[in-house]
Amino acid sequence: MSQAAFILCADDYAMTPGVSRGILDLVEQGRLSAAGCMTNRPHWSEWGPRLLAHRGEAGIGVHLNLTLGAPLGAMPRVAPSGTLPALPDVARAALSGAAAFAEIRAEVGRQIDRFAEIAGGPPDFVDGHQHVHVLPGVRRALLGVLSERGLARSGLWLRDPRDTLGAIGARKVAAGKAAAVAALATGFGAAARHAGFLTNRGFAGFSPFDPSRDYAAEFATYLEKPGPAHLVMCHPGEIDDELPELDPVVGTRPQELAFLKSDAFPALLAARGLQLVTGPARDT
Repeated sequence: MSQAAFILCADDYAMTPGVSRGILDLVEQGRLSAAGCMTNRPHWSEWGPRLLAHRGEAGIGVHLNLTLGAPLGAMPRVAPSGTLPALPDVARAALSGAAAFAEIRAEVGRQIDRFAEIAGGPPDFVDGHQHVHVLPGVRRALLGVLSERGLARSGLWLRDPRDTLGAIGARKVAAGKAAAVAALATGFGAAARHAGFLTNRGFAGFSPFDPSRDYAAEFATYLEKPGPAHLVMCHPGEIDDELPELDPVVGTRPQELAFLKSDAFPALLAARGLQLVTGPARDT
């Protein structure tokens, strides 16, 4: 991938119908190059085939989810109530012992397999809701599951949410959050590549999720100091009745959707000499 290209990846497909509808509209308009899907959500069976009809136009992946809704199978130690726990609890559970780790690994496998049930094969990539896939214990489970399924060196790529502190500082948007995730993800990219998986190199898209801010101006900063296989995450979508009960990111989703649908978005890419690509190339 050249520096004139980047991946634009929408998170949370299948979280709710409104979020899914917004992302699907953008894929159909060629305004996204990747979308991560929550395959443990009940909407995946309905909305998955609609998105998969555009596979090839956009990378379609698993947005690994261990913190929202219900798991696809029993997790008596990690999710005893039947509801997935908060991120700090997942982090602790992943390192708390063999039994909890086994539950996490099994759920990772179930979500990958649930994708394949609808898609007829493995995902193009895997990332994580709240970057859960890079947690030290979870990353080991994920790499193990993917390798066990023979997906190493298959072209499947993994999203690395780490960037350099210099690039994070230059963008000046949600820099504290970006730096914290970069620290959490230390070593993830190297481990993924060592295991035979492609990764992006360069990551942006962190936001304060403040509806009073100008998202178009924020987005422009995400294109500063790009990495050699740069990826920008986004969270577009429509608000529906279900969304406010599930996720704190609500008011900014329509703003992201509106910008990415607008004429200003392709104009920005043209002015920067940029194009969208569906994933990192093998030589990156």
